[in-house]
Amino acid sequence: MYDIRKLDVYNMALDFSNEIWEICSEWDWFPEKTIGSQLVQSADSISANISEGFGRYFYKENLKFCYYARGSLEETKYWIQKAYNRNLIKEKEKQKIESFLNEFPIKFNTYIKKIKEYKDKE
Repeated sequence: MYDIRKLDVYNMALDFSNEIWEICSEWDWFPEKTIGSQLVQSADSISANISEGFGRYFYKENLKFCYYARGSLEETKYWIQKAYNRNLIKEKEKQKIESFLNEFPIKFNTYIKKIKEYKDKE
């Protein structure tokens, strides 16, 4: 049986969303309720959509949810930029975030490409 917990892109996205949670939960009330809640929701949505697509067992539906996850990644980048601009994210945290943003899209696009290859074999 398939186990999503063995999927690297899922684990990367899940770990990232947990890091975002830790960062935002330390903010003061106003930034946390405005930018923080949006940032956490969009970051959580990346792994949630990967998970939902994985559970569909149909390649076409899996791809659809991967595209939703990709959209959530782009939304997350937007909120991160807002947080950077407003000096809410510390330099140490920024380095971890940037590492994820550089590595994850490459691995995620490879995952999507593999799903497309399997879909085309159907």
